[in-house]
Amino acid sequence: MEHIRLPKVTNVLHSLICRLEKQVNTSTGSPLLIHCKNFQVLHFVFPQEQDCVHIQASLQRLSQPEQYEELYCFSYKPNVDEAERKEEWSFLNLKAEYRRLGIPNSLWKSSPVNQSYKVSDTYPAELYVPESATQQVIVGSSKFRSRGRFPTLSYYCKDNQAAICRSSQPLSGFSARCLEDEQLLEAIRRSNPRSDFMYVVDTRPKLNAIANRAAGKGYENEDHYSNIKFQFISIENIHVMRSSQQKMLDVCELRTPSMANFLEGLEGSGWLKHIKAVLDAGVFVAKAISEEGASVLVHCSDGWDRTAQVCSVACVLLEPYYRSLKGLMVLIEREWVSFGHKFSHRCNHLDGDSKEVSPVMDQFLECVWQLTEQFPCAFEFNERFLIAVHHHMYACQYGNFVGNNQRERQQLGLRDKTHSLWKHLWDTRGDYINPLYRTDNCQSQGVLRPSTAPYCFKFWSGLYNRFDRGMHPRQSVEDYLMAVREETVQLEEQLEGPPLSWGLAPGGFVPQAGTPQDYSGGFIASSPCQQRSPVDGLAFTPPQNQTSEADLSVGSEQESGIADVSFNSQLSEEGPGEPDPDDAAYSAA
Repeated sequence: MEHIRLPKVTNVLHSLICRLEKQVNTSTGSPLLIHCKNFQVLHFVFPQEQDCVHIQASLQRLSQPEQYEELYCFSYKPNVDEAERKEEWSFLNLKAEYRRLGIPNSLWKSSPVNQSYKVSDTYPAELYVPESATQQVIVGSSKFRSRGRFPTLSYYCKDNQAAICRSSQPLSGFSARCLEDEQLLEAIRRSNPRSDFMYVVDTRPKLNAIANRAAGKGYENEDHYSNIKFQFISIENIHVMRSSQQKMLDVCELRTPSMANFLEGLEGSGWLKHIKAVLDAGVFVAKAISEEGASVLVHCSDGWDRTAQVCSVACVLLEPYYRSLKGLMVLIEREWVSFGHKFSHRCNHLDGDSKEVSPVMDQFLECVWQLTEQFPCAFEFNERFLIAVHHHMYACQYGNFVGNNQRERQQLGLRDKTHSLWKHLWDTRGDYINPLYRTDNCQSQGVLRPSTAPYCFKFWSGLYNRFDRGMHPRQSVEDYLMAVREETVQLEEQLEGPPLSWGLAPGGFVPQAGTPQDYSGGFIASSPCQQRSPVDGLAFTPPQNQTSEADLSVGSEQESGIADVSFNSQLSEEGPGEPDPDDAAYSAA
């Protein structure tokens, strides 16, 4: 029987397409480059230029829908009933998270002031403020803050009663002041009886903040606010970050860069410098809370980009819970989703202003990854989990990151029409567990104090070059360690089982075990390091989907509801009918 070679098909979600680039025609046809938001680059060659132009126009339209309802999450239908959908969305409960932090208490209370989103349409409905803050003070402060985003509680440290609060910039101009805003900051300071001052951290470069004063905005005047210490921490704006990431990606996409070209390009992009700035800001806030016992108010311009980054990084450093799998989910849901990070604008979900696009959340995930490199035993999750969150942030398969704030999501009816990512990641958490994590390890307890020296920052090839087949071995170190751990558990179960019967070998000879290979009799069959038959020991097989629908998870080759971009065209480097030699070798192994 003749062996039939199936063509290799690469599927790409429309939402993942970042830009399409038609190149100059060659002797083989008309090339089209597809750059994806998850940093995959696909190179197609079409025999006819007209086909290439039509496909480019079609994909351009499909990748930038005009309405939210055109996104894939509204048509994604996994095999779950309505009760299971409700369970998905109730998996994370922010009220329960605040209760875990000890809120409300005698110092902090829940405020109904924004229940109908009238005070701030970009804030969540449920907010926590100092017990002494009246509704009049809160409303007055909101009128003095950009987009009505008044100072409100982000994180509370039960050990020393210090708090992280967040807001937007004040509308102070050069001389304006607001009595209610001053009273609210004083109430925040008094909510921490162990400290007689609080920090106000402006995450913008000072020159930028001064320039905003000319537009009637700016920063707090220390002469008007008693007992505050003001601190500028220079994190650049979304436009600088967007340009920086693109320069870095241009370096990553070089075909055969020399070491000098790569290092010069990476340095020229300034990307790692910006990651360091975000981490430095988080370290400053964490030290203020843990070492000085002082409360901190963090803001940038509107309070939904740099503010979210700094508050989140500080929480990861301060609290071991946020270094767990579920804890990081809760942190993202609270600091990013509920507090109105503009995911749809920043991730370019819809056809809109390209100047609103920026890798703000990407930088937070990279800061967490940099911390996992310094503290490999402190995090319950692995790199794969961070990459999965990054992938789904752009893929729009689930409804969590669709929309720019909670009010928009409520109006879209996302809880009734889409599915939640967090429950899916939790159900598949076996793929995301860090084998080095130990709850009793010193790294897993207390406050993390990372070094932010320049030499401590690494290029995250696992994210930016993960589609480069020449970069990584088929089996990662984490997979290997997980396999070793699973085998250890199996061996421990064997030891705890019925005692082994030791009999004499034929002829009455008792063998002397001199090497690991001499031990047998069902005690040690094999290890992940040893050769074995395909059915012996642990098999490294990709996880199978548990639902009847195809799951568009990271690295999935079977994605539904998406564009099939094979078009009988051929990839520039691989013919569609030729199996990948690496795949063939791996299958044969």
